[in-house]
Amino acid sequence: MTGKTSGSKQAIRSRVLANRSQRSPSEQQQAAALLRDRVLALPEVQAADTVAVYRSLPDEPGTDPLLEVLHARGVIVLLPLLQPDLTLVWAAHSPGHERLNPKGIREPTSPPLGPQALTAASVVICPGLAGDLQGHRLGRGAGCYDGALASLDHSELRCLLLYDDEVLDAVPADSHDQPVDVLITPTRTLRVSVARG
Repeated sequence: MTGKTSGSKQAIRSRVLANRSQRSPSEQQQAAALLRDRVLALPEVQAADTVAVYRSLPDEPGTDPLLEVLHARGVIVLLPLLQPDLTLVWAAHSPGHERLNPKGIREPTSPPLGPQALTAASVVICPGLAGDLQGHRLGRGAGCYDGALASLDHSELRCLLLYDDEVLDAVPADSHDQPVDVLITPTRTLRVSVARG
């Protein structure tokens, strides 16, 4: 492991966001290409008809290269639409048909499919700020993805994209925090040991 726990969620968030702000555009682009290749190498992704992916913010591990390949392969890609109450509904990705939401996140302009559309995805690619080998995921604190994942039946593969230094020895977790199955960094694919169900 390359990181350590800091004890508090807010302290980890602050440290990770500070580190991310120091990454150069070329470093981010290289990481996005490596992450794409690691995600596409997963057998579950190779077999998937429908994959849910997030549209990365400028400071997040990039998903644009992954979206391009999945779409080119004919995979149905679901992207989240953030609602005013911070819940997520989903819409199909269609290149070139996007708008910025009030938080500056690119979202598809295709018709919303509702929150239940996520159940069609056999793989869910999640954003986050840190993760550990127990499957704990630390997000930004709004609970959007925890709420969405909580509605699923645990048959899907949950993947968390991170930079290498964001894999920690331990991430603090509360009872409502939803676990992930795989941590993916530019250099590693880590299957975690987590009991779900």
